[in-house]
Amino acid sequence: MIAALILAIGVKRDRTLDERITFNKNDKIPYGTYVAFHELKYLFPKADITSARTGPEYWDSTYYDDKVKKALIIITPQFIANETEMNNIVAFAQKGNDVFISTRESSVTAQDYMKFRSSASFDAFEKGDSVILSLDKPPFPSAITKSYPGRKFQSYFYKYDSSLTAVLGHNDENDAVFIRMQTGKGNIYLHVVPIAFTNYFLLHKNNMAYYEDALSVISPYAKKVIWDEYFLYKLYDHRRQNKSWLYVLFKFPAFKWGLLTAIIAIAIFALLEARRKQRYIPELAKANNDSLDFVKTIGRLYYEKNDHKDLARKMGLYFLDYVRMNYKLSTATLDENFIRNLHFKSGYNESELKTIISFINFLEEAPGISDGQLAEFHKQLENFYKNS
Repeated sequence: MIAALILAIGVKRDRTLDERITFNKNDKIPYGTYVAFHELKYLFPKADITSARTGPEYWDSTYYDDKVKKALIIITPQFIANETEMNNIVAFAQKGNDVFISTRESSVTAQDYMKFRSSASFDAFEKGDSVILSLDKPPFPSAITKSYPGRKFQSYFYKYDSSLTAVLGHNDENDAVFIRMQTGKGNIYLHVVPIAFTNYFLLHKNNMAYYEDALSVISPYAKKVIWDEYFLYKLYDHRRQNKSWLYVLFKFPAFKWGLLTAIIAIAIFALLEARRKQRYIPELAKANNDSLDFVKTIGRLYYEKNDHKDLARKMGLYFLDYVRMNYKLSTATLDENFIRNLHFKSGYNESELKTIISFINFLEEAPGISDGQLAEFHKQLENFYKNS
């Protein structure tokens, strides 16, 4: 229980949930089996607890010695046993031993041997984010139901031989998920929700009771309990063997870097060739402002004719049009009230505005104006346009 407490504290510290499903007895991540393995010494205090990776084909005579009662525990996502391995497992159980298997999916050979079919044979991961399991009464002293809010990595039995099989547990839809098959003097227990033996499930609330009751089916007289990892690592080896040829070649550093260098060189060559063959796009000349040229031409024409008054009047009319368009003011009467309103809306200096308006009014009666007066009027208007 101390190990369970330490793991619980460690999980709380980790803010990011590691969702890898490993079923490894050394993994303290949520979906490892560290807690389940280390709890065995409390469940079987008089037994010798060991772990092994030896395949059933290579078991020695100690496995079949009926003088010492034994139990074999197998937790794996896939129980991919062949015919020889199933023969040896059944022979081990018939000697009076217990075999406890928790797996989501079994090989066709294993299903044929034990005469069952499970949903994982054709279903992908089930939808949902919780698991609810129950143990039946009888054979257990009391019926219990446990759940947790994690991955729904499970299956169920949809076909089994009821004459040879006893159902021990169900899921929330009343499908059988835990069965017992008696063979010779021993038993084979098959559980199809292996996620129930991971750290996350066991440490959620008081779910440890589910683990304790589920393993209570194993004989209390067992003197040796073997946590068998053969099928877990057989699965990993099987997956590695199915890697692509490129994956195998990439294990050699020289080949890996040579191939990567060639790919990069080809990519650079392709980019350079594509750029070299692109059609040249000429730079477009900036468009001329014809309106501005027109204004300058008309201005020079008036200036060359020395018709400064007419030019000044047109500059004044443009100024008044600008005021009407931008400040929405009437220019019918150019008096003190108009100057105050324009000062308020434009923020331009009031005395400068008086000078401009006075000159516009002056133009109506003046017989003519000099070069200096025209230049000064132009300067006043430009300052207004820039600063208002």
